[in-house]
Amino acid sequence: MSFWLQSGNPETLKVGPAADMADATGQMYPMSTEDAILFWNRIPVRLEYRYDIPVLLDDLVPLLEEVQDPTFSQKLVHWGSDTFSTEWHIARDGDSIRIDSRWHSIHGGYEFLLNDRSRLTVGIESFVAEWLKVLRRITADLAICHVQLEDDDIAVRAKALLSKLN
Repeated sequence: MSFWLQSGNPETLKVGPAADMADATGQMYPMSTEDAILFWNRIPVRLEYRYDIPVLLDDLVPLLEEVQDPTFSQKLVHWGSDTFSTEWHIARDGDSIRIDSRWHSIHGGYEFLLNDRSRLTVGIESFVAEWLKVLRRITADLAICHVQLEDDDIAVRAKALLSKLN
């Protein structure tokens, strides 16, 4: 498989009430803990739970909902973290999605390798299942840490995605 994620087992910190899921995620994980690893065409890309993933969440959950909709055709997503900055042009291709990417900045500075392998095709079910590994980790940690969210929209939607595929 040319696209998969390893969610890791990051440590957690005690978190008080948070504005939303992204805010809570940024607070819940310490700087020096395990990262999630995204494998893109066999190239590993680090995703820090404290910094990168919170920036992705507000776009990731709606994207996972959209690509599962049979009427989904295409979308442009810009992931905008300083250490995970990339644009993905996503288009349906039957039961798969084709992603044409442009990588701007990642941990380690080897964007050129990713740009040399910028196109990826992955089954929709596999794409969603891989990202759900990370969402499962975060939602479980939020529950274990008893984090209260002022705006729980993305968290509720993430749980709904997880419950559909369990």
